[in-house]
Amino acid sequence: MLFRLISGIIQTFRDLRYFGDSKLAKTSEIRNIVLLGHGGSGKTSLAEAILHKCGSTNRLGNVNDGTSTCDYYEEEKEHRHSIQPAVVYVKYKDKLINIIDTPGSPEFVGPSIATIPAAETAVIVINAAAGVETVTRKAFELTTNKPRIIVINKIDSENTNLTELVKIIQEMFGKACRCANMPAADNKSVIDCVKNKSGSTGMGDVGTAHTELIESVIEADEKLMESYLGGEEISDEKVATVFVEAFKIGTIIPILFTDARKEVGITEILDMVADFTPSPLQARPMELKDGEKITPLKADPSGPLAGLVLRVGSDPKSNMKYTSIRIFSGTMKSDTTIMRNDEHKGVRAGHILKSQGQENKEIEAGEAGDIITLAKLEELRIGDLIHSGNASGKFIIPAVPEPMFALALEPATRGDEQKIGTVLDRLCEEDPCFKVSRDQQTKEMVIHGLGELHLRVMLQKMERRFKLKVTTKEPKIPYRETITGKAEGHYRHKKQTGGAGQFGEVYLRVEPAERNSNPSLVFSWDVFGGSVPGQYEPAILKGINEVMQNGVVAGFNMQDIKVSIYDGKDHPVDSKEVAFRIAGKMAFIDALQKAKPALLEPIVNIEVTAPAENMGDITGDLAGKRGRVQGQDMLPGNFVVIKAQVPLSEVMQYNSQIKSVTGGRGSYSMTLSHYEPVPSHVQQQIVAMYSKKDQNKEEE
Repeated sequence: MLFRLISGIIQTFRDLRYFGDSKLAKTSEIRNIVLLGHGGSGKTSLAEAILHKCGSTNRLGNVNDGTSTCDYYEEEKEHRHSIQPAVVYVKYKDKLINIIDTPGSPEFVGPSIATIPAAETAVIVINAAAGVETVTRKAFELTTNKPRIIVINKIDSENTNLTELVKIIQEMFGKACRCANMPAADNKSVIDCVKNKSGSTGMGDVGTAHTELIESVIEADEKLMESYLGGEEISDEKVATVFVEAFKIGTIIPILFTDARKEVGITEILDMVADFTPSPLQARPMELKDGEKITPLKADPSGPLAGLVLRVGSDPKSNMKYTSIRIFSGTMKSDTTIMRNDEHKGVRAGHILKSQGQENKEIEAGEAGDIITLAKLEELRIGDLIHSGNASGKFIIPAVPEPMFALALEPATRGDEQKIGTVLDRLCEEDPCFKVSRDQQTKEMVIHGLGELHLRVMLQKMERRFKLKVTTKEPKIPYRETITGKAEGHYRHKKQTGGAGQFGEVYLRVEPAERNSNPSLVFSWDVFGGSVPGQYEPAILKGINEVMQNGVVAGFNMQDIKVSIYDGKDHPVDSKEVAFRIAGKMAFIDALQKAKPALLEPIVNIEVTAPAENMGDITGDLAGKRGRVQGQDMLPGNFVVIKAQVPLSEVMQYNSQIKSVTGGRGSYSMTLSHYEPVPSHVQQQIVAMYSKKDQNKEEE
């Protein structure tokens, strides 16, 4: 009890020391890092070790027993991995280090990608036993314009060959990847290869590693390189001076070794971040794009306010909304009036907070370079530009994957119809890859995500956090409909009920547009001579769009269609907008039914990483799923990457299949590629299936 009391007093003192003096968080003293990597690499454990090593926590948090500072949602504790990014911070060597811990599962990469622009340096974590996995490679691709550090974690795992793994990393990502330290023979400590010029480890000679590291660093300075090649000894001070520039231009990507759960190598990571990674003042400035205009944001606390919303979350207990913002320029105080994007309506920022996982402490202000949190601002969304009226445009940020899995749902309890919309909106705010739509034909609410687990977790959030239970139906494939031929359509709508009547007549033509065109409907008004007054054009288009949403084959949205209105008739008394809306709709249906309507199915790009011995089984399985293998790349370490295009309907349950085939060693990622016609025999099955569903619905 006494120990806990003393620890609490010490922690309170640390908090007062930081939060009581805003000068301790000057822009030049801030370092922002984002932890990226495949699930199971130990990113959260690494963050927990850093927090404990710096005294920010009293005990080493553990993902498995639910004591992690970063994984504080019930869903994360249950699944034992991160589901949302978490923001924490430490003080080390008078530097404020903001850390963004991100999910590594392929189904939760949306929020992870959204945080990348908020950090100057990407720390890419690799599981020593698993090696370079799918999300690891994606993380490298998404951070090519940033300084990067590679952390090989879990070095004490069985069946590891660290020397071979380093070779694989260098072959995949280049010779700029150099060991900045190496594990001692017992893996209980690491030996610094920046300062030490001699010694040996189980991985090799320290002197050789030191030389390779220094050579990569001084490549960033031509004069220093000339001096080095001329035989001059380069001092540690000169190396330190050029290290930041080497980071920025990518001549060095340091490799560090850790065992986070045993806190091995943690001090060395902190030293690397504090001493050598760029501050917001030194890093490449973030840019705003406004049309053709590109505006770099200088990290100046006295400049115009500009910030990026990088994370939206809720307090697990109160459900209060919290929004984390990276400030790129200017200063935000509690009385600052802020605006989002191009809106002119301002709101008061309110309390400025620093987040330590789910705990939030108030500070006086957030300056350029820092990551702060605001509470109760319902309007803010991930990716928003936050400003005070002197900034415009959008941030240039990586695109997130398109959600391709869907479930129809409805509230389990009557009276929750209005509540469900509000809850789904809140969940959409937290994850850019979670979307909601309404099926125009069935009037069902449909949720979309990156996979079965993604949607299952969202349903758990609905029930736990918002006390909302729902019933769901089997995943729906987002088929589309189109036409394959040309045709003409005609409809006369005439209705006489004793009083004012309704009259409208429309002639139109349809033909296929270019496949996967945008917009999905190409509309033209080609009426001559005034046979149909132009005032009825919007009504006709409205009727056509109703059909575009409901289709004529199996009730799916339509795309890739050109329609031309070329003739018709009106009545001086009975013609009304409603009449021409109906006439346009029915004429369009008439033409579509003659134009050889067809179903389109979503085709995904799938990239499978697996042991080379499983290559034949995987390619054969994909071929049996109507897939087309696009290529195969051998990776170091006897792994292969298989790239293919395959109908989404064939790989809905691929996660369990790939685990079974590879014994859990394989992984994959999918992105939407395009839509293409469904084979005729498959189309017949789909039409019959949805027709049966509609019939059952009517019988109910």
